[in-house]
Amino acid sequence: MVSEFRNLSGMSMFVEASGGTSPALVFLHGVTANYSVWNDVIRALPEDWARLAVDQRGHGRSSRESDNSYRASDYAHDIVSLRRTLNDTVPVFLIGHSLGARNSLTAAAQHPELFAGVVAIDFCPFIETAVLDRLEDRVVGGDRTFESLSDVETYIQDRYPLMPFSAVMRRAEFGYEFSEGKYRALANAEAMRQTVEGLRADLSEDVLGITVPTVMVRGELSTLVSEEAFDKTRALRPDLDYIVVPDADHYVPEEQPQAIASIITRLIENVVALRDERSRPISRSRK
Repeated sequence: MVSEFRNLSGMSMFVEASGGTSPALVFLHGVTANYSVWNDVIRALPEDWARLAVDQRGHGRSSRESDNSYRASDYAHDIVSLRRTLNDTVPVFLIGHSLGARNSLTAAAQHPELFAGVVAIDFCPFIETAVLDRLEDRVVGGDRTFESLSDVETYIQDRYPLMPFSAVMRRAEFGYEFSEGKYRALANAEAMRQTVEGLRADLSEDVLGITVPTVMVRGELSTLVSEEAFDKTRALRPDLDYIVVPDADHYVPEEQPQAIASIITRLIENVVALRDERSRPISRSRK
């Protein structure tokens, strides 16, 4: 694996890259999280695929200034800037969870020529206002300090009861820093507040406008994406693929990584097969 910082139009993005060269998969985490949440999914994918897990702006080791903007268009701009650092001939797929799903859908809708497909996990239009209110309360409540990493792990496990403890430990190790005798989340508190506020913006136009192959995924037990919101999205764009992952709440990539890896693999294999078919010369039989 190669860990590096990439300067994208004045924003420093932390990227952990592994694997080969093509296709390239860009992994985008949820609000308050970081690149490491994708570890188990990435391990389950072919090693010859290029896999780039990133810390999005305001999160982890990327630029975290509170006076930056944290709207969908800002996050999408970062994704597009990262894509332009990759080989033009390589098909690039966006794999996003929650905030990362919203950002993936926006980036692909705005620049379909740059992306080959999207897997959008547990975020969609029509999420109810009360649900977003509760999300904002949880995010704001996470701005606190802890005496030890063990305390951080206990806090995370209480918040995410279905999450395997190995994933809890990763979130604690890679998402918190020790400063002035306490542990505090790397994610910038004001950036997180602005980010959650941005999640309230209407996503339906981007979903209506997306033209690349897209899979919408929901955790069966999700408290963020209700069945009603998912069904409304399906009615809005019935031509997209919709998958519900059993035994998972909102944090599907960490709770069911093999299922997510299978969904990603199926999308990529279908897209590659379709491209190969379209590029195959048409044979004409002689009469």
